[in-house]
Amino acid sequence: QVQLVESGGGLVQAGGSLSLSCAASGRTFSAYAMNWFRQAPGKEREFVASITRAGGTTRYADAVKGRFTIYRDNAKNTVYLQMNSLKPEDSAVYYCNFGAYWGQGTQVTVSS
Repeated sequence: QVQLVESGGGLVQAGGSLSLSCAASGRTFSAYAMNWFRQAPGKEREFVASITRAGGTTRYADAVKGRFTIYRDNAKNTVYLQMNSLKPEDSAVYYCNFGAYWGQGTQVTVSS
C-alpha cells in the first residue's frame, strides 16, 4: 500500500521561508515523477511543482517560479519543496502526489 506523508507546514510571516517534506513508502519511489499541489479555502486544487524520477527536470507554476524549489532524495524516498519569499496568497494545504496517490496534506499559512 502506498503512503505519502507530508510535513513541515506551519505559520510564517510574509517574506519568510518554509521547507515541506513528503516521505513515500510502499512503491519504488525512484520510479515515479513526483508533484506538489495546493488547495486554498474555496478554491480548486492547483499544481505547484513537479520533478522527474531522477530529479533532472523540474517544472513550476508561474505563481511560484523563482521562489519555490522542488527536489528529491531517492535514497530517502522523500521529495521536498523549499518555499522562499512567501506571500499571503501562498496560504493553502499542500499535497504531494504521484499517479492516483495523495498525501493527507500539510497546512501553510502566511501572514501579512
